[in-house]
Amino acid sequence: MLPRAYRATGADLPFGRPERAHGVPFEGYYWRIVHPERGLVVVAIGADCDGWGMATLAAHPGGFVRTSVESSAVADPYAYGVTVGRALRGDALGVHVDLGPDARLDAALDDVVRWPRRSLGALGAAHAVPGLPQYWQPVVLGARVRGRATIGGEELALDGAVAYAEKNWARAFPDHWWWGHAAAFGEPGVMTAFAGGPLRLAGTTVAATAVVVRLGDELLALAPPLARTRVAAGAAGWRLRTRGARGLRVELEGEPGGAPHVLDVPVPGERRTLPRSHQHLAGRLALTVHRGGRLLFRGESALAGLEHGL
Repeated sequence: MLPRAYRATGADLPFGRPERAHGVPFEGYYWRIVHPERGLVVVAIGADCDGWGMATLAAHPGGFVRTSVESSAVADPYAYGVTVGRALRGDALGVHVDLGPDARLDAALDDVVRWPRRSLGALGAAHAVPGLPQYWQPVVLGARVRGRATIGGEELALDGAVAYAEKNWARAFPDHWWWGHAAAFGEPGVMTAFAGGPLRLAGTTVAATAVVVRLGDELLALAPPLARTRVAAGAAGWRLRTRGARGLRVELEGEPGGAPHVLDVPVPGERRTLPRSHQHLAGRLALTVHRGGRLLFRGESALAGLEHGL
């Protein structure tokens, strides 16, 4: 299979840079900005769906969310980045959203910690499998934010916030998925993210899930088949137990933070969106990491993003 045709299935060869556009019907981009001292969260989402696009801006507190469907969108085939009409433009160094005078974001990212260049991405060997229901890749593990947002007419200074960015792509959104991210643990350089959903494999449904943990200079990426995760995810909470090589164990326990934001997801072939994502912008997430009998980290974030999609 030629390289371009192979990537158009959603797959990547080792060292294939999964953050680049693949040419699949749906390329999704996500930026999450958290200001721990102010309890503020701003989320920007962009999507390229074969030339048309969707842009979303959401914020906590207040429950603000706005989505626009745009007639044009271009995903960058050479790097992480997307332009959605005049509504959104973003990459690994910043994101800019204009959904009206009361819904704007202008954020620059400094001191960016990118996903390191590895042979495999966050999904491990699954990145090389064509035609999966969904692919996922964290891109910016952490960054310092400069900028402002206008949310519901209120001007918000974002200087001092921290940022995270990721990408997901496929032919369309799957029927069911779970996701989470947290960085406000009170210690710089600590973050975690996870993504997964049910997958039919050899006649059996498995809860395929990838978990990423950053502990300063160490990045732990746990994905099947080298790591196994037991998942219980739903409206009541998120419980993940992951076991990896060399006695590595990661436990994640998440709880909702009030009513979720109901976010639209695009339906690529129909030029429309559906409200299928229930995302808590400020949930609680406890993270515990062991290696063998040694505790590497234990902490809790009250500003976690936690999502359940149906």
